[in-house]
Amino acid sequence: MEPREEAKRLAQLLAESRYAVVFTGAGVSTESGIPDFRGPSGLWRRVPPEVFTIEYFVERPLEVWRLFTELFYSFKDAKPNPAHYAIARLEELGIVKSVITQNIDGLHQAAGSRRVIELHGNLRWARCMSCGRRVPLDEAVSEAREGRLPRCPVCGGLLKPDAVFFGEPLPEEALEEAFREARRADLVLVVGSSLSVYPAAYIPEYARRRGARLAIVNLEPTPLDHLATVVARRRASELLLMVVRELESLAG
Repeated sequence: MEPREEAKRLAQLLAESRYAVVFTGAGVSTESGIPDFRGPSGLWRRVPPEVFTIEYFVERPLEVWRLFTELFYSFKDAKPNPAHYAIARLEELGIVKSVITQNIDGLHQAAGSRRVIELHGNLRWARCMSCGRRVPLDEAVSEAREGRLPRCPVCGGLLKPDAVFFGEPLPEEALEEAFREARRADLVLVVGSSLSVYPAAYIPEYARRRGARLAIVNLEPTPLDHLATVVARRRASELLLMVVRELESLAG
């Protein structure tokens, strides 16, 4: 199918929906200069994912802080790309009700999306593993860069980036909110996710089982392609801008 036809079909699905939810993964941010994890140039080709397990962090926290700063903290300088702005525009048009994201980069909010559910944490905070207090991530990174282990200013406990590491549960409040959105959704638009990281990937599947339609925009195949009404192997920024134009023309 040609891109224009895919855009028209996706726009039609969105226009017909009463409660559309967007689910995003690393692929939505690659055009902002943020590498994905498992692709040919992915982060896990530079460093083994085992380094970002919670067990490894507890054993070697300063080493992990330094790696985290090198690999992830620079993302704070990234800017939203057209895909982020298109998703924000879909929310502005009243079509998309929420964005559920696996990303920690904050680019959906920077683009103007108002209701964003962050399943894997963020780059705004560090969290004390003892008392749970949050500290601005900038402060913790400054400590790590100077060779000092970031510590909680209240209890002295070990600070950890407020991003979910392997072996950690997802934030309970965010996960519950995401499943509530999945229950309400009649359409889930997956953008830039391989749908291979669980439990986050259960959310589109759960919505589909409850009767929601599924649309997938991703360069590579996903395990849910066979359940989707539309599957587009396109760059998200290119296709979603076309979708927005179609919807704006329909709104007239």
